[in-house]
Amino acid sequence: MTANSFNPLWTIVVPLVVWGVLIISWFLPSTLPFVTLLGLCLIASVIVAVHHAEVIALKVGEPFGTLILALSVAIIEVSLIVSMILSGGPEAMALPRDTIFAAVMIVLNGMIGVSLFVGGIKHKTQLFNVEGMTDAIGVVTVIVGLILVFPNFSAAAPGPIYSPLQLMFVALATLAIFVGFILFQTVLHREYFQSDDADDGHGRDHPDSSTTLISLALLVLSLTAVVLAAKAVSPTLESFLGQVGAPAATLGIVIAALVLMPEFGASLRAARENRMQSSLNLAMSSVIASIGLTVPVVAALGIFLGWPLELGLEPASMVLLTMTLFLTALSLRTGNTTLQPGLAHLVLFAIYIFFSFVP
Repeated sequence: MTANSFNPLWTIVVPLVVWGVLIISWFLPSTLPFVTLLGLCLIASVIVAVHHAEVIALKVGEPFGTLILALSVAIIEVSLIVSMILSGGPEAMALPRDTIFAAVMIVLNGMIGVSLFVGGIKHKTQLFNVEGMTDAIGVVTVIVGLILVFPNFSAAAPGPIYSPLQLMFVALATLAIFVGFILFQTVLHREYFQSDDADDGHGRDHPDSSTTLISLALLVLSLTAVVLAAKAVSPTLESFLGQVGAPAATLGIVIAALVLMPEFGASLRAARENRMQSSLNLAMSSVIASIGLTVPVVAALGIFLGWPLELGLEPASMVLLTMTLFLTALSLRTGNTTLQPGLAHLVLFAIYIFFSFVP
């Protein structure tokens, strides 16, 4: 591997160093200093993953570039949720719900809010294709309502859970609408997720095939390192959250924040560079891919292992979810963005975070 303008030396060295630390961790006890080092490796891997995903995005173009990162992050989320359920047992049955809800709130309020706010400060008004975002909001509304709201009103099983048959149907329905969105985004109406704006990155140099392949390999290494480092750090993290008396939903927020960090950084950078279409593609693709892949896998394991997955939200969370979907539909209804809707999203995100820790 050789460094160049697209892949500076640090983007090649960091994944190798992180993997060296991970291999050493397999043979050493989990002391606090070493767990802290693994936490730093986790953050470094996220930063490197952002870089290499953007290199790949430049090569393949929109919307495939953002889709690659979205799928990668979704795979990480599935791995983390499944591993923590297996280690946590019955007390972790609400973890998928908490993580999915946290991902929705982080993306639709945090990620989109910061992008609109920062982009509005720097560029005043930014443009995007309203047709693609309208479809994405519709997809999110259906799958989120089916997974997080409807379980509270089904009668086949007690509590906020689905019966095995219902869970199987929900998994298939979620997978179907996810595949449909991918076809809509990449084949049937790809133009809805592209931009002809002069500042949308089309004038930039593009990496050659060898550079792209190197970035792809390093992206896989970095994302895998995120999973392994997170698994190593999670026991200490869970113990710390328990000691400080943090609510149970906090772990879901932490998982969602970790796996969405690459896309959060890439989305913010795109907004600052006046590439709002790319920024919104990243946001909406990440939440749809996250839910569309997490739910079928976790549901299949739940049915096979007899897990009573708690999917239905509490009433207060359902109110916040409704406000979020309504605000997102209003913010992205015109095809241009400004600072004010971004501020509204950020305030709603602050409300979610505050009442998660002070219920």
